[in-house]
Amino acid sequence: MAEQIAISDKILIVSDKPDSQVKQLRRSFRELGSETLFCPLADIAFDTRYPSGIDIPALEGALPAGVIVRSISGGTFEAVTRRLGILHALTHLGVPVWNSAKAIERCVDKSTTTFFLANAGIPTPQTFAVEGPDNAKAIVEREVSHGPLVLKPLFGSQGRGISLIRSIEDLPDPDDVDNVYYLQRLVVRNGPPYRDYRIFVSNGEILGMMGRCADGWITNIARGAKAESVAGPLRQKLEELALAATSAIGTDFAGIDIVQGCEGNLLVLEVNSMPAWTGLQSVVPVRISDCIARAMVELLNPDIKERPAA
Repeated sequence: MAEQIAISDKILIVSDKPDSQVKQLRRSFRELGSETLFCPLADIAFDTRYPSGIDIPALEGALPAGVIVRSISGGTFEAVTRRLGILHALTHLGVPVWNSAKAIERCVDKSTTTFFLANAGIPTPQTFAVEGPDNAKAIVEREVSHGPLVLKPLFGSQGRGISLIRSIEDLPDPDDVDNVYYLQRLVVRNGPPYRDYRIFVSNGEILGMMGRCADGWITNIARGAKAESVAGPLRQKLEELALAATSAIGTDFAGIDIVQGCEGNLLVLEVNSMPAWTGLQSVVPVRISDCIARAMVELLNPDIKERPAA
């Protein structure tokens, strides 16, 4: 008979560093009476000495009650594969993992995100993802007559490494993009100022949204864009599109980036499975961390009585 796997009552928060959002989550869980444990995913090991097969520091082979993945640090292909393997294993063992390795894999790779969005019939800009400069040049030569393209890092975030492609001369050297070219049709918007929208979804609920306003066409808070509230009939359309996007990707919580073209059409640009919420928190009345923590606690304790929000 197999040895029984021990289950801790602690909720594990995975992040490469204890940033402000990790601290907010720990506070929110604590206010709900739940104890948390913080650990970088790189510090969790496969260890077959234990019945669980996993060694999480301070748990001595026991499994956490649930997992919130705040961030995963970069690393070699082998290191990242192993870390995602840990998340896959935890899910296999029945531990609720938000977000799952499957959802994270779909979001981190922008080309996979785009595939699932388009496959679900969700409006998203025309996108091309290829390997090698020759294939990239062929796409640019064929497509730029219809308008500029945007080159994005396949695994990038916060607006870093984005450039506008108007001709093949604008394409970077293959070493600068790891020989992978992710090219997306530029959505022509009204501006300046330019806007796009970030909608935060948790457990099938809209927690809030913000407009991101900037003088330039790259509208990331990390690049200097300003957060603003969103009002009017546009809100409902953004909510519907964000919920459809999270359903298509399979995220438990996510930040969905949506842009509006000059003709009023809305398109989903990205689904972020490890979103920050500092900018959003400045324009919404609810505490984002409270909502995530409450949803996880209620999942783990279906009979828990409804408590008033803090």
